[in-house]
Amino acid sequence: MKSDGYPFLDREMVVLIDPNDREIGQMGKLEAHRTGRLHRAFSVFIFNAQGELLLQQRAANKYHSASLWTNTCCGHPRPGEALVAAGERRLEEEMGLHVPLRPAFHFTYAAKLEDGLTEHELDHVLIGRSDRDPRPDPEEAADWRWVDRATLEGELAAHPGLYTVWFLLCVKAAWEHADGMTVQA
Repeated sequence: MKSDGYPFLDREMVVLIDPNDREIGQMGKLEAHRTGRLHRAFSVFIFNAQGELLLQQRAANKYHSASLWTNTCCGHPRPGEALVAAGERRLEEEMGLHVPLRPAFHFTYAAKLEDGLTEHELDHVLIGRSDRDPRPDPEEAADWRWVDRATLEGELAAHPGLYTVWFLLCVKAAWEHADGMTVQA
């Protein structure tokens, strides 16, 4: 994959880490995904008062996992940026929502993607509650929807290929961490 269509990816830096989440350097986002270097990431899950999860369908122009359904938003903290602040920043940029987030858990995964890219991330799952509908940036999200747990579990069993690899790995645990949270107005 060439970066011609994604020049910002050569400028956007990710935080390289060791397996214990200690920073060991920085690298351009696209290069980190080309080389499969372990880096810090986050996945945001927003739930409403009815216990539904806000999903987004990634935009068709995304450089990987385009048009797949996934959690509310995800991204990478910038060098020197606090994790929760990064999640709240991306939630507002991608989905037009300002919601306080809290860390739930983290996990590490490596997955081969299209165009020779590899996701190798220590992914921090951040969760929040809101009943507001998003106002997504069309460059980030093609669509969105609220979904209840039973419906989503059925869809995941029937059509897992419609969802991002990281979402499949963490959605069940994210739902369990969200139980009992209060909703922000």
